[in-house]
Amino acid sequence: MSRAIEKTQSCASMAEVRKHVDALDDILVPLLVERGGYMTQAAINKPKAEQVRDEARIETIVRRVRARAEAEGGEPDVIEAIYRGMMEAYIAYEHKEFARLRSLGRKPGE
Repeated sequence: MSRAIEKTQSCASMAEVRKHVDALDDILVPLLVERGGYMTQAAINKPKAEQVRDEARIETIVRRVRARAEAEGGEPDVIEAIYRGMMEAYIAYEHKEFARLRSLGRKPGE
């Protein structure tokens, strides 16, 4: 099995670099949108707003993605920073979803 870093192609220009980055973004964005959908599901299933932020889960995710980054030939510190920022954004989103769903009378598990 090849590591992700080994899939990086040599580029002769910034146009080539941008073409590859754009292609990866076309893969990443739908996955991030799907991940966000699970934050709505989390908001549906958590009975209390205080449960939205789960420090133990955050640290579990960080350990997992750092290990995955290392296994893929990436930089664990970079991946951790990206994930921490992403998780903060999703936590804010989940808080909004929690409030929106409760304003509609939606209860956990419905």
